[in-house]
Amino acid sequence: MKIGLFTDTYFPQVSGVATSIQTLKDALEEQGHDVYIFTTTDPKVDKHTPEEGIYRFSSLPYFGFKDRRLTFRGLIQAVEIARELDLDIVHTQTEFSLGLIGKYVARRLKIPAVHTYHTMYEDYTHYVARGMLLKPSAVSHLVKAYLKSMDGCIAPSERVKESLLSYGVDDIPIPVIPTGVAVKELGAGKEDLHAKYGIKPGTPVALSLGRLAFEKNIAMTISAFSEILEQLPDARLIIAGDGPAKKSLQEQVEDLGLQDSITFVGMIDHDQVADYYRLATVFVSSSDSETQGLTFIEALASDRPFVAIHSPYLDQLVTDPAIGQLVDDYDAFRDAMQAYLQRPATEADRQIRQAAVKNVDATTFANRVLAFYREVIDNYQQDENSDDSDQLNDDEIGYIKRLLRNPFRRN
Repeated sequence: MKIGLFTDTYFPQVSGVATSIQTLKDALEEQGHDVYIFTTTDPKVDKHTPEEGIYRFSSLPYFGFKDRRLTFRGLIQAVEIARELDLDIVHTQTEFSLGLIGKYVARRLKIPAVHTYHTMYEDYTHYVARGMLLKPSAVSHLVKAYLKSMDGCIAPSERVKESLLSYGVDDIPIPVIPTGVAVKELGAGKEDLHAKYGIKPGTPVALSLGRLAFEKNIAMTISAFSEILEQLPDARLIIAGDGPAKKSLQEQVEDLGLQDSITFVGMIDHDQVADYYRLATVFVSSSDSETQGLTFIEALASDRPFVAIHSPYLDQLVTDPAIGQLVDDYDAFRDAMQAYLQRPATEADRQIRQAAVKNVDATTFANRVLAFYREVIDNYQQDENSDDSDQLNDDEIGYIKRLLRNPFRRN
């Protein structure tokens, strides 16, 4: 099968979406399929450096979200490339620039298009001109409009599916397919982080890893950890990632006088992730805006338990204390973090975590997505009245240009 993945976010950008796409690509290619990435240019990638199977289109940073990018040209070029590749299916991973291009490519090539809905935008609208251009109440209209004429949409969790149904997206199949993790890739250690950060072996370490955004509620993790230090004064908290909340979080740590106990390590490369999980005694997340469990599965694959806020996805995953503990409030979060920092590692716990992660490894993930591709392709019905012309009319060109310039603009 020849598959085109259309995404605004891809490596070297660091995000759960980029990791999910790379995991899917690698797992599909291992099974003999051809996977092509259509994505944005990136200042960290030399435009003269060839990237096999990756096609980058001119882009600019998205205002209010500087580490994400939007393509502003390349529509016709994308159609030509996709036709030459003879794609069987388009799989979009964004509702914006490359997603719109992917939808149009599928239409022109008369092949099915499916989507993965990664982001609960109600939690992110404050990034868009401080909420003035996109209100939470407008999200349902945006998403429903984007998914119109799509042949299916993958939801990474039950929470995402429930949201899509609440938006009125009920006329296409919506399978729940949790994002997989490349367990083998996480297997080999590459760096001694104990030495790098001056942490003695055996020291209890909590890890927070992800984008430092206000909706991730990392301030709660810092506050809870400050109380834990009263009982475990040698404990350490490692905060990995970057984002708009970093300065505020650093000021919080300084106000508490905890610079020696809490370390900000900045953005880390994907190939370093496993080392940070292994440095930790427990992975912690006080975010209540997660739609999928990628970081939690990565923690399990690295043989580490986690503490998190209840969610429909995690409620299904956490079946034993060896896997983790889900909480609803601050006190429970603090107590659970402290309990795991003091919990001894056992072989029985390790076996339980290994069994849990097998259900969502990269191969299982790819098999589920492939099954959905085949279902969609088998059921795909070409509109008998569709226009066979490859030429865009003036209305189509104007509409797409407006969307690519400002994805939130209304007609």
